[in-house]
Amino acid sequence: MATDPFDALRLTLMQDVLPVGLAVVERARKGGAREVMAAFDGQEADPLGSLRQEGEPAASQLRQGLDRVSPGLGNPVMKVEVHDVATEMADPQDALELQQGLARIAARLEQLEQRLEPNA
Repeated sequence: MATDPFDALRLTLMQDVLPVGLAVVERARKGGAREVMAAFDGQEADPLGSLRQEGEPAASQLRQGLDRVSPGLGNPVMKVEVHDVATEMADPQDALELQQGLARIAARLEQLEQRLEPNA
């Protein structure tokens, strides 16, 4: 599947650039340019990685806020491919366990519905 370059760019901006940018802004707000430059003083092996980690909580909150405005705006929807799995590859025991589990769920839902019905 070919990746849409605009979706890839948007994903990179949201997951990589946004956290670093927010960390830089927060450092600048707290300590000015000196605090921003301290991230690149050579003490960190990966200064961008540490800035990304530092800014991730704020970026996550921002992305969630964007998603409340419009779902998928902050956390881009990932495109996936779905393929059918050949039935001969499936384990019959798995199918039996699934059917039993679904039967238990159906029975519990029926009990719940009976308890929620007003007494007639």
